[in-house]
Amino acid sequence: MRNSFEWISIADMFAGIMMIFLLVAITFIFVSQNKTKELIESNKKLVELNRDMSEILEAYAKLQLDINNDLVREFSGDFGAWNASIDDTNTIRFNELDAIFELGKSELTPNFKAILDDFFPRYMKIMNKYRDDIEAIIIEGHASNIWRGTSSKDDSFLYNASLSQNRALNVLRYCFANGASATEREWLMGVFQSNGLSFSKPLQSEEMSRRVEFRVVTKVYNNIKKVIDTRILK
Repeated sequence: MRNSFEWISIADMFAGIMMIFLLVAITFIFVSQNKTKELIESNKKLVELNRDMSEILEAYAKLQLDINNDLVREFSGDFGAWNASIDDTNTIRFNELDAIFELGKSELTPNFKAILDDFFPRYMKIMNKYRDDIEAIIIEGHASNIWRGTSSKDDSFLYNASLSQNRALNVLRYCFANGASATEREWLMGVFQSNGLSFSKPLQSEEMSRRVEFRVVTKVYNNIKKVIDTRILK
């Protein structure tokens, strides 16, 4: 009988071991299936994210091209007389700063006021067409890194930061007051900005660095953030 009891104990032990192996195998299969599901879900999210991002970038490229075509069509005949230009980011640059402001001053010259009287209402006609896609219209003042009235580059930067900000703000004030209708001013209150950048974004020469720019920013960043929030962070 002792041997029978020993055999039963050994049999029970092996049965227990087999149950453990079975549980381990089932657990492994279950985890593997879950991992596979997670991988499938992750790949699905990546495919959806890639598709959404591609659609946003295609729409952005088309929007930029459409705005550029409208601006070039409207102003190409005036850029030479205004000493102005447009780049592929749809930034319109007025280059002849001496004709815009007197040296060291922020008040607009009569000559530049006359240019703005012609330019800004026509500019707004185009911006109105795309207002649902526009995040901001920014007037930027830029300076060179030279100012002979200061003793150091630090002082020159701070002086030009203040001067370029005042100049950009005065351009904004003039355009807002004189070049926009009442309904346009209501919209501009949400998108119109001025920014003085001193000499933080220089161009090829000192003369070209001294400029005023009108820059339009579209809502592509917000659209990308929305996709990330819904596809990745949710």
